[in-house]
Amino acid sequence: MPPLWKLDRTTPSLSVPFAPARHEVVIVGAGITGLSTGLMLAALGQDVAIVEAGEIAELATGSNTGKVSLLQGSTLSTLRRHHPASLVRAYVDANRAGAEWLTEFAESAGVPMTTRTAFSYTPSRSGVEAVEAEIEAGREAGLDMRRADEAELATPFPAMAAAALDVQLAIDPVALADALARAFVAAGGTLHTGTRVRSVHAVPEPLVRTDAGALRADRIVLATGTAIMDRGLTFAKTRGLRSHCVAFDYEGDIPDGMFLSIDGPARSVRSVTADDGPAGAARLIVGGNGHPVGRSHSDAAEIDELVAWAQKNFPGAREVARWSAQDYESHNLVPFVGVMPRTLGRVRFATGYAKWGLTNGPAAAIRLTSEIMRVPFRERPSWMIALGTRLTVPADLARGVRENALVGAEAAKGWLRAESAGVPVPRPGEGEGVIAQRAGHPVAVSSVDGQTRAVSAVCPHLGGVVSWNDADRTWDCPLHASRFAPDGTRIEGPAVDDLTPLDGPSDAPANEAPRGCPASAVHTTP
Repeated sequence: MPPLWKLDRTTPSLSVPFAPARHEVVIVGAGITGLSTGLMLAALGQDVAIVEAGEIAELATGSNTGKVSLLQGSTLSTLRRHHPASLVRAYVDANRAGAEWLTEFAESAGVPMTTRTAFSYTPSRSGVEAVEAEIEAGREAGLDMRRADEAELATPFPAMAAAALDVQLAIDPVALADALARAFVAAGGTLHTGTRVRSVHAVPEPLVRTDAGALRADRIVLATGTAIMDRGLTFAKTRGLRSHCVAFDYEGDIPDGMFLSIDGPARSVRSVTADDGPAGAARLIVGGNGHPVGRSHSDAAEIDELVAWAQKNFPGAREVARWSAQDYESHNLVPFVGVMPRTLGRVRFATGYAKWGLTNGPAAAIRLTSEIMRVPFRERPSWMIALGTRLTVPADLARGVRENALVGAEAAKGWLRAESAGVPVPRPGEGEGVIAQRAGHPVAVSSVDGQTRAVSAVCPHLGGVVSWNDADRTWDCPLHASRFAPDGTRIEGPAVDDLTPLDGPSDAPANEAPRGCPASAVHTTP
């Protein structure tokens, strides 16, 4: 099911037919980072093209909860625990710059939005200390943070204490992306949607190869969630996180603020009105249950748990949409933005927003634009210099070591799991996927919409064995978060190639064997 922001929404296409060409800047990705960077550069007279495999706001931008906030759960106190106050302040200043740019643009473009108070709350006494630490870190970084009062804590769900930050923004992220795209095209930018990028090259000249042909440029920007070039090994310095959202129609009272739990089961709560979202009845969004991509026992069960929690605390809430979102978190919680190593300064990228792309994305765009336009260092804001020269501390290294140890464990586990069952396997039920092995090679077999397909279960990025996502009905890699459709088509992540099809698709009835599968992957059962 599409996100709430995309229900019953039709937007005229701004894309133009693809033709091989040369531009000053080519941007890969039409989410918040790509569109913001494209608009900033086009407004400065640059010849810019944006190329996107899907549509505008196809993935993370179109699937978030629409919170534009400098209070981001426990991010500031976590940063402060291991870094100097100057780095935390630089992170806040960068997000403030991103939020201010976004707010100014949204106001001028008439994008639906409202100001709200953001809350980082704890449902239990054990989390009160964490709330106090976030307030202290926020104040030290220059934010007017305060403790929530008794009335603000009188929520339908348990809230023992909360950090509060007033005058934050609730917005319709898809309406925002649509407005950015219109402004980009109006400024002279070229937009190609439905055009998949296959590779990016820095030498002998900057080149973006797509299914439809090649685009040449002076500079390339990868605004793809995570970089689709392995130079710099950013895939090993970040982790892919998946979280879930459910939207409800609800006739009762919904707290006016934007709430995010700081401990315990992850919960995000906000209301949606016609002033900051799609027109219609009052809506409630509940999110949470985040986890590393490909490492959940059941994504569908996690969403069902969110529904049960919401209906317990908001009796009578009626589900209207459920969806999931994916973003990438750096091991030290500070995004990576700038030049891709070993590209001669010709390729830039941004990643590691840790689910706060509506502020970090425009901030990254400001920095990327400054670098591409060669703004002198003395004229750049201090936050840009501080974040660009940050040091890696032992705690950052420790988090990286732990994550990469988990990656190694997942790699071994996937291959062992595949060895436990050989093909042929029983045809999976509708919406199910199974992993087996054929001649020592892991095979992924799924049944979706009446079609049973078999593809290689080995991720083309670094050889991890994918696992089945029963909510999105996708194959997800637990190593570095690449995701694939049932037929093997790459959806997102550092992988650029598809999973290799092993058998042709079939629309045969459930009690019949699909074409190509009887001798290789599937057998029918009574």
